[in-house]
Amino acid sequence: MRQAYFDNAATTYPKPEAVYREMDRFAREVGGSAGRSGHRRAVEAGRIVYAAREAAARLLNVGDPLRVVFTKNATEALNLAIWGLVRPGDHVVTTSIEHNSVMRPLVAAGSVGVEHSVVRCAPDGGLEPSDLEAALRPETTLVIITHASNVAGTILPLADVADIARRRGLRLLVDAAQTAGRLPLDMDPGGLDLIAFTGHKELFGPQGTGGLFVGEGVELVPLCYGGTGSHSTDFEQPREVPDRYESGTLNAMGLAGLGAGARFIAEAGLDGIRRHELELLGRLLEGLRSIRGVATYGPLEPEARVAIVPITVEGKSPPELAESLDTRYGIATRAGLHCSPAAHETLGTLETGALRISLSYMNTADEVDYLVESLREIVTSR
Repeated sequence: MRQAYFDNAATTYPKPEAVYREMDRFAREVGGSAGRSGHRRAVEAGRIVYAAREAAARLLNVGDPLRVVFTKNATEALNLAIWGLVRPGDHVVTTSIEHNSVMRPLVAAGSVGVEHSVVRCAPDGGLEPSDLEAALRPETTLVIITHASNVAGTILPLADVADIARRRGLRLLVDAAQTAGRLPLDMDPGGLDLIAFTGHKELFGPQGTGGLFVGEGVELVPLCYGGTGSHSTDFEQPREVPDRYESGTLNAMGLAGLGAGARFIAEAGLDGIRRHELELLGRLLEGLRSIRGVATYGPLEPEARVAIVPITVEGKSPPELAESLDTRYGIATRAGLHCSPAAHETLGTLETGALRISLSYMNTADEVDYLVESLREIVTSR
């Protein structure tokens, strides 16, 4: 059976060959713990981890690689940022298309006296910056915004929100899980205090990798305390970044893959990646709109979104569609609420969920055509 993969918003597949090679090389030829010993294998592991920091920092458009703190995913990075910043009596503002990795920590923080407001986005996932500014209060300390929705693909006006946060003296946390590696941060990075990213999506790294950029002057309470390989005679957590936030042995083999993925992106160029994804996205949207009974959600213009398209089909549930695509055609998609019920409520798909089609730079036009024709067969055969 032919195979095609369109679940890249969850995890990209396949990865560039360089990612597989670097992880295999680490496992077979390196094997040491970064920052934990002085022998050559540990030193080489440390070099690989630092090279991954440098590659990630370049893609995030930030200056100091040591301000890039590695975590196991974007969820851990967001939790580190939120719990590291908020205090009882604080107020946080976010949007109605955020992932549960933002919503759930904010709800949990309510138990310690932290309030939050959710700014309503448009039915296509768009945000009016003035609506966000109107939600700010004197006690607001933090603004959290996704760069692009993991459900609708909508790209939010990050530069405008960053300008608001800067003028009002607020910290800004950006969830770049769907954009790190596919979109540039189109603004002065000095306006961004915190950027959470994951390695296993558009950075083409393995699962279990991610990170948080912590801007100069931002002080976080660590999420985890323990061994860092530094200041070992001191029972207090080190003050230096990244050690302060990286207790325990790092996933150096995974970070070898993450670094290789980031370097692959740098060689391909963000502009080239964006052009290819826009071509595929336009082809996909045109094909989907030609199938009677298929409804698409999110912005009409491909340029206003990343390569993510949620759909529903009249008379068929999203799980039924996903199963048919998988079992009959070998096509991987994802049905449901995508860990973002607030986003689905905004789009009007909370009751049914949606079938999410998510592309990456590794997809081809031929695969998109195969998906469209497979959907057409499923819809017309009912």
